[in-house]
Amino acid sequence: MELMVLLNALVTRLLFVLHSLIGVWRVTAVKKEPKYWLLALLNLLLCLETGLTLKFKQGRGYKWFSPAIFLYLICTVPSLWLLEIHHGTQYCGNEPGAVQVNVSNQDFNQSRDSSHGSEGTDHHIIQTAKVFVNQLSTICETVWTLALHQTFLLLLVVGRWLLPIGVEITRDQLSQLLLMFVGTAADILEFASETLDIKDVRNNYVLINAILAVWTWSMLQFPLDLAVQHIGCKPTASTRRIPSLLLCRYSAELWNIGVSLFIQDGPFFIVRSILMGHFRIFNQMLVFFTAKNILVVTLQLYRLAVITLDFRATILQKSRKGEVSCCPCEPYEASTHATTDQDNKMREFVAFPPKEESQALSED
Repeated sequence: MELMVLLNALVTRLLFVLHSLIGVWRVTAVKKEPKYWLLALLNLLLCLETGLTLKFKQGRGYKWFSPAIFLYLICTVPSLWLLEIHHGTQYCGNEPGAVQVNVSNQDFNQSRDSSHGSEGTDHHIIQTAKVFVNQLSTICETVWTLALHQTFLLLLVVGRWLLPIGVEITRDQLSQLLLMFVGTAADILEFASETLDIKDVRNNYVLINAILAVWTWSMLQFPLDLAVQHIGCKPTASTRRIPSLLLCRYSAELWNIGVSLFIQDGPFFIVRSILMGHFRIFNQMLVFFTAKNILVVTLQLYRLAVITLDFRATILQKSRKGEVSCCPCEPYEASTHATTDQDNKMREFVAFPPKEESQALSED
């Protein structure tokens, strides 16, 4: 096993575990009940996946799916749910950051003076760490929750970058996937923060759960790599059907359209439309992002129509020429076979000319 592959696999999963534990710690601190530490047991699934991946895959990833990302979602999403439901119980001042910095520096100086000359360096480090943790605990809950949301989405992108890739995905495909994830993460963060910050939404427990359910549903696209990989198929009898041929040729494009319509922009548009139509909640950003979702959904449907018409035209053109409608996912092999057959026929023609031409040559 390569050292760099092993290091990336372990470091990435360690970051996932640490971030998940921070979320569990915040839930325990907010709820003030130690029983919520049981959420940390979910990280055992990630530890088990790490051992199995190192043993059977030598630390590398799987085809089309990332179990580490999926288990990271399972470990972190429950904590964020509890924090959002318990949101807004602490008061946040106008400038909480400046206040916290001043208090932190003052407490740090007091800790340094009290430990100077009487105790060793180890005790001074422990006291400093306690002061730092206490100051983190005094930060208001809304800031903590937003920070966990932001770092969660950033770790999903960075973690997918650091995780060793399998043999089925190339570096070029990974770069495309990461760029897509960056835009997706920004849209998801905007949806959660913009809708949950509305006062009328915060006063409605059902709306909070509905928005969090849609947010969780949108996160399920991160463990999948189908957006940049074709599923591939073999030219068998089953792949000669029109739907199978369409899926074979445009699998990545169809997956992107499906994600936008059924996982991200479509559900986001439905939620925002319900907020404006049923609950009469209006603000400038809500209207803007609703219009943006409508535009994206319309463009995705237009893209689907273009793909379908182009594929239909290709099938009709092949049927008129009498060609066999096999799976067009492997054009290189088909063209190679065609070229080989033409070369063989040309060689036979040169070696054995037609009878009429051979008789004319003998008469001359």
